[in-house]
Amino acid sequence: MANITKHDLIVDVSKVTGLTQADAKIGVEELLETISKTLETGQHIEIRGFGTFYTKIRKPRPARNPKTGDVVPLPRRVVPLFKYSSELKGRIVAELSRKKPQ
Repeated sequence: MANITKHDLIVDVSKVTGLTQADAKIGVEELLETISKTLETGQHIEIRGFGTFYTKIRKPRPARNPKTGDVVPLPRRVVPLFKYSSELKGRIVAELSRKKPQ
């Protein structure tokens, strides 16, 4: 099973909504841009029944270069995260359990 690209998402939205692909592209890109800008400000986005996009501050810590074994300091950083809702998890588990293992 292949990954879905942004173009695939635009085509699917276009088919389901009846919008042209150009209009669907505007909608998909605007949604992604809004999510990005909201995360940049440190706020989170909760989409009920789907999940929450948020950012988390990771503390600085020592890491190891796997090639040389040298200790390398990792600085403090902010990372974007996604936490799925229990409803989304239930739908995924139910769908995958219906399909036969390959």
